[in-house]
Amino acid sequence: MNNQKPKYHQIIEAAVKVIAENGYHGSQVSKIAREAGVADGTIYLYFKNKEDILVSVFEQKMGQFVDKIADAIEGKSNVPDKLLKLIEMHFSQLSADYHLAIVTQLELRQSNLSLRLQINQVLKPYLTMIDHIVQEGVDQGEFREGLNIPLVRQMIFGTLDEIVTNWVMKEQKYDLIRMVPEVHAMIIGALVYES
Repeated sequence: MNNQKPKYHQIIEAAVKVIAENGYHGSQVSKIAREAGVADGTIYLYFKNKEDILVSVFEQKMGQFVDKIADAIEGKSNVPDKLLKLIEMHFSQLSADYHLAIVTQLELRQSNLSLRLQINQVLKPYLTMIDHIVQEGVDQGEFREGLNIPLVRQMIFGTLDEIVTNWVMKEQKYDLIRMVPEVHAMIIGALVYES
């Protein structure tokens, strides 16, 4: 499968829109093809089936998501700033693409076990990035010693994920980006030494 071809990207973008508007189960391959402006058969040159499209959407979008966050964090020297940038990028990337937010927060949750396992594999680099930030904070004395890194990662990712899910469910009734400083302060407060 060559994902460098323009039609591949057209199909990915169309799938995000169609799945967001119709739900995964209501998104026939023919609807995705129509939105992408390609013949139904063209889809099968790039994807095995609808499940493969959904996983590919997540791989493409999550890959871009993680790369952008990694690039933004690279320029930061202190750990609280890295965590702030991660939160800011998480919220800003999803708030900038409401269709993608619907797909990641709602439609991917309704999938079958094999699909969830594939999605978990795609998420790993992001979760590993969170682990590295937390470990770096411990190593530099910014965060307290003895933190359970996997538990802290679940707390951070779970917090960000739930806030975005709630934002999607409330149909963007509030500004996700304005929540960044408070969310950052609460997470940092849980990780630093008590004074």
